[in-house]
Amino acid sequence: MTEIIKAYRQDVPALRFIGKRYVNGDRIGKSFGTRWGEWFVNGWFDLIEERTGGVSAYEDSAANIGLMRGENENYEYWIGMFTPEGTDVPEGFGHVDFPEGAFGVCWIYGKEVELYGREAECLERLKEEGFEAGEWWFERFVCPRFTEPDKDRKVILDVGFVIRGECGGSADSDERSSNDDQD
Repeated sequence: MTEIIKAYRQDVPALRFIGKRYVNGDRIGKSFGTRWGEWFVNGWFDLIEERTGGVSAYEDSAANIGLMRGENENYEYWIGMFTPEGTDVPEGFGHVDFPEGAFGVCWIYGKEVELYGREAECLERLKEEGFEAGEWWFERFVCPRFTEPDKDRKVILDVGFVIRGECGGSADSDERSSNDDQD
């Protein structure tokens, strides 16, 4: 059984999300799991961390992120990390800049295979807490609460939404926001 064990507002400074953008056609099977594997094999998270110079943007910003917006043919799925504002973007990567604002975050507790696809439940819980979600949402994989299961083999996945009117988020408009030219 999965359950939301915490819902809260997280104030954040201006941020730059650095990553690679995927669309539904980039799925293998019905998931982006293979894309995540590419990230680990290629050391892309390490590359982004090096660009930050060891500076954290906010608590939990060192986590790997699946950032999403849109639906159907307009669906975007970015894999990457939130970094401090103005962090240099490596060649072959895109970025989304977010102004200072806030996230509404839920912690979902359960076995990993049961944690995904629970955004609607989190959104409902955040509405109960008085938050209105904007267009962006994310899964945040924080160490150790996601990476080290407890005695019941359960972990915690953070699901967050940019709070409407708090952080807009605008993707870069050059070719780096597309994966067409990326290896």
